[in-house]
Amino acid sequence: MAEPRSFSSTPAFLFDLDGTLVDSVYQHVLAWRDALEEAGLPLAVWRIHRRIGMSGGLFVNALARETGRHLGPEEVARFQQLHADAFRRYAAQVRPLPGAIELMAYLAHQRVPHAIATSGYLEGARLTVKTLGIGPEVPVVTRDQVAHAKPDPDLFLAAAERLHVSIEHSIVVGDSIWDLLAARRARALGVGLLSGGYGEEELERAGAYRVYQDPADLLAHLDEVGVRAGEGPLTGSTSES
Repeated sequence: MAEPRSFSSTPAFLFDLDGTLVDSVYQHVLAWRDALEEAGLPLAVWRIHRRIGMSGGLFVNALARETGRHLGPEEVARFQQLHADAFRRYAAQVRPLPGAIELMAYLAHQRVPHAIATSGYLEGARLTVKTLGIGPEVPVVTRDQVAHAKPDPDLFLAAAERLHVSIEHSIVVGDSIWDLLAARRARALGVGLLSGGYGEEELERAGAYRVYQDPADLLAHLDEVGVRAGEGPLTGSTSES
């Protein structure tokens, strides 16, 4: 296997998906609530939200610990399937976050390497990635393609490899502490977005060296994370407070 290469001074960007590029965190929360209730493990939605961004298996086991219930591999797989079924009912509500389409288009126009790395499975990711208007040239790495998901670094390492860049020359953009913990373990810089519901201090403690409101805010400040504008000014504007 060839060593990853990076010859540009501009970093590559590795994006989380849910809560980072698409406004889908709360649809996933509700889908997990429905799945857990159907399986006889009801939990308050705030407890579910705190785990969004982890891999499904870790997510289910972590929530099970809070109730004192042990789950075997077959039960974990059943929970994940129940969640996938429930999420399909909410998927039509999912929209790109403000500035997400413009951010991806700008990076493509400037030829800045970028990829998506999500803890979701390919089936669910397909439903949301297509709303971003990106082409097949943007790698999308899903849970199906790696041994472990967040907070393990596998997804981001695989995304950097698909771009043929060094992970140390990459910036991970995510909305959860699990994204940023994975970024630290991968030895990448982390940028946090508030659009998934985590607070600024939480994201900074997990390793974010910059925190922005949403993709529009990041687009307006790309110069702060190493992307200089081309012939024209950066498009996009900061989102309202």
